[in-house]
Amino acid sequence: MKTTLEIPDPVFRKAKARAAEQGIPLRQFVTEAVQERIDADAASSKKPWMKLAGGLRHLHKETARLNRLMDQEFEKV
Repeated sequence: MKTTLEIPDPVFRKAKARAAEQGIPLRQFVTEAVQERIDADAASSKKPWMKLAGGLRHLHKETARLNRLMDQEFEKV
């Protein structure tokens, strides 16, 4: 299927250069890039919890502090 896309000049130049480095037509490069993005989105949608992986990292210090407080209280019991 033929279509028209508006691609910012810097992105177009990088894509064209990368396609040339790989020895493939720009059409093939763009098709493969779009397919990779579709596949990546499909893979991540199969594991929606992965979007949250590491999202609570900022609570690590608070969790450690609470664990210390609980240990101190249990020593009293």
